[in-house]
Amino acid sequence: MNRISVVEVADLRFPTSRELDGSDAMNPEPDYSATYVTVRTSAGDEGYGLAFTVGRGNEVQVSAVRALARLVVGLPLEEVLADLGAFTRRLTGDGQLRWLGPEKGVIHMAAAAVVNAVWDLYGRREGKPVWRLLADMSPEQLVALVDFRYLRDALTEDEALRILRDAEPGRAERRKHLREHGYPAYTTTPGWLGYTDEKLVRLAEEAVAEGFTQLKLKVGGDPADDLRRLRLVRETVGTDVRIAIDANQVWGVPRAIARLEPLKPFDPYWIEEPTSPDDILGHAEIRRAAAPVKVATGEHCHNQVMVKQFLQAGAIDILQLDASRVAGVTENVAILLLAAKFGIPVCPHAGGVGLCEMVQHLAMFDYVAVSGTTEDRTIEYVDHLHQHFTDPVRIRRGHYLAPEAPGLGARLHPTSEADHRYPEGPVWGASAVRRPAPPRHSSMERP
Repeated sequence: MNRISVVEVADLRFPTSRELDGSDAMNPEPDYSATYVTVRTSAGDEGYGLAFTVGRGNEVQVSAVRALARLVVGLPLEEVLADLGAFTRRLTGDGQLRWLGPEKGVIHMAAAAVVNAVWDLYGRREGKPVWRLLADMSPEQLVALVDFRYLRDALTEDEALRILRDAEPGRAERRKHLREHGYPAYTTTPGWLGYTDEKLVRLAEEAVAEGFTQLKLKVGGDPADDLRRLRLVRETVGTDVRIAIDANQVWGVPRAIARLEPLKPFDPYWIEEPTSPDDILGHAEIRRAAAPVKVATGEHCHNQVMVKQFLQAGAIDILQLDASRVAGVTENVAILLLAAKFGIPVCPHAGGVGLCEMVQHLAMFDYVAVSGTTEDRTIEYVDHLHQHFTDPVRIRRGHYLAPEAPGLGARLHPTSEADHRYPEGPVWGASAVRRPAPPRHSSMERP
């Protein structure tokens, strides 16, 4: 019998802080990192997944994966793949490890890394990219993935079946459209808070020339800097390009409302994470005050229950699910169904190592088999670190091209894995990475 024989985990870190790539108001010097998981079976099958972190603390995430491995090693593979909903609940519902969440934080992200690795393995066995693997499932198979225990006050099994069955007639046509045209993307590449004005303007110009119709700009530093940088980008790209802004949780609710007001004349499309990602009612208050600017959040939502409450409270206009914050592909199926029930567009978060590669599958599955539309939907794109993956994202004219390779896209080149192991990899060496001096116009506001 083919059984899961090994769950390997590695602490991989990329020194993005050297150039301040990824810098924002809450994370001024991040080193994009991956808790990188490989699942192997006794018959030689392999699957790859990861949880994304930003440097220190990745070793804690690695330890959490090791704690979950004992629940996985020895399981018959066919039984796991026949009921991935039950497999996911096995990881998130362990009677003792669950206490560390429940279903949130480091232990839940560890489950995501393992679950995503098993979905990757499944796609490889079937010879399909995961978006197509999901889109080829029947409504009944998809509903069986979802744990409805805490959702039925907002979404029942029958409602989920109805959403999926209503989308069935156009699946083939949407698959064809996706392969021919891709899925809309927006880029955060120009807008990191640590970049100079000159770099900001140059990258914004390049992004528009490459076909992007939406950019994202980090805010939450000095108020005058935010105003000047947003003015510069608006003057650079004109009025036909959407500009989203992202505060990365740095403000309290009254401060968020006050800080947004002077930015409104420059027509920001959404304000992202304007306050604590746990503050559902705070987001609702900000949303009322922010209009017509939309409110977006979700990359730090702990689980599907929290997403349910954001939707029930009317707290957001845009849902930004994440590939490895909740329990991987399985729980994200539930989240996509919740968003479809409430009519809220999903614009996935992908600002991190490997997230673009994984999250594109979720958005494309949503288009083909759940929501049936790309209207006001777009996937975040950053141009960092894709060269390390064996199946990197492909962008053309501001669109993600549909992946064709089997799996979820999270496999790293063996040389990249070896080079970036922390602390022994040659990228890190014996000495600490030298940090650059704080750049111009990046002062951080006190809370």
